Amino acid sequence: MEQRSTYLLIIAVLAGTAGYLGFKVSQQGTTIDVQTEEINAGELERQSLDLDLQKLRFSYDTLQTENSLMMAEMAAQRSEIEGLISKVRDRNYSVSKLKKEAETLRRIMQGYVVTIDSLNQLNIALQEERDAMANQVAVVTERNDALERKQDDMEEIIEAGRVLQAMDLNPVAIRVATTGSQRETTRAKRAEMIKTCFTLLENRIAEKGERTLFLEVVDPNGRLLPPGDRDPVAMPGGVPASAARMLDYTGERMEACIFFTAAAPFEPGVYTVHLVDGAERIATTDLILR
Repeated sequence: MEQRSTYLLIIAVLAGTAGYLGFKVSQQGTTIDVQTEEINAGELERQSLDLDLQKLRFSYDTLQTENSLMMAEMAAQRSEIEGLISKVRDRNYSVSKLKKEAETLRRIMQGYVVTIDSLNQLNIALQEERDAMANQVAVVTERNDALERKQDDMEEIIEAGRVLQAMDLNPVAIRVATTGSQRETTRAKRAEMIKTCFTLLENRIAEKGERTLFLEVVDPNGRLLPPGDRDPVAMPGGVPASAARMLDYTGERMEACIFFTAAAPFEPGVYTVHLVDGAERIATTDLILR
């Protein structure tokens, strides 16, 4: 009976020990599971932070500015991001602390984005202002060019207006009778000179005073006839002429005539007569001699 009690006591002790050991094993397993979950969660958190830092680094890489000071600052911030990525992968640093530092860098980057956007908007406004100014300069330049062209045109018009205008140019062949009287003729063999009469129109801007008009008489063969009763006649620039006459021009309408005497007998045919003022032919007509 006493031996049976001893067996029961030993069994009870063993059962209690086994139960205690089972409890401890169960408790340790739970702790391991918890620690495993914490390790896995921490690893996921590190991986997520690593990815966020890489995205942040890429965001810094996309920022573009011509401000040298800002570029230097962004380069320094990017170096800090590289350092944080190394710490995350090193696993010897607190993830929560690294997150705070990453958040600080993110806020700094957002500030850069706002600043760069403002600078870009300012640059756009300045460019638009420069373009508007350039357009205004172009308009003013074009206006000045137009005024200069208009002035040149006006000067040309005025210069052209200073040339006399003539009408009713009428050359006739003349023979001189023994009495000294002049008679018109249409026969070449009887003609001794050509009398060319004309009317000068009123011109208020032409120079007043003594003015020389020239006559060019071209024979049927196209040759300019030289004067036969005087020394050679030359227009401005040394261009030869057939005859000349000095007039006292007042700017009013006036009538005048120029006489031309040939150096050789006239031949039958068509003669062309030009009235010249300065270097401009102001009237032209033909004379036919039979």
